[in-house]
Amino acid sequence: MKLRPAHPDDAATIDELLHQLGYPQHVPGATAARLTAWADHPDGAAYVAEVDGTVLGVVAVHCCPFFERDGSWGRIVALVVSLEARGLGVGSRLVAEAEAFAAGRGCVRMEVTSADRRRDAHAFYRRLGYVDQSGRSSRFLRDLPGEPPERR
Repeated sequence: MKLRPAHPDDAATIDELLHQLGYPQHVPGATAARLTAWADHPDGAAYVAEVDGTVLGVVAVHCCPFFERDGSWGRIVALVVSLEARGLGVGSRLVAEAEAFAAGRGCVRMEVTSADRRRDAHAFYRRLGYVDQSGRSSRFLRDLPGEPPERR
């Protein structure tokens, strides 16, 4: 298995992966544009795992400085492994790559969120040493005025 930075040419496959996770992409070319933006941003990265030229998964990570103390933290903003490749170590390798990216930029903590219904994903993150913060903190979201979220 080879890990490498994601390229705009991977967009169609990444769209399919996102669809498998329940996030269909509605705007042609949007994923390719996002991949270009991520590649140009020093605090974020997207990587794919491939075998024999077939992309099996993708991870995107972003680094952010703490405000209340010194240091930074990394956040896995997307992780998808194809249905056919789950359980084969692809996700673990992608998470390790995201963590290495974050550590290389001085991050001292990693964060990932996962929908309550994704029990298998929760078990996966626990196996990797992530601690469930449910009950200790809450996540609040609010859409801002402008383009509808499904079109972003």
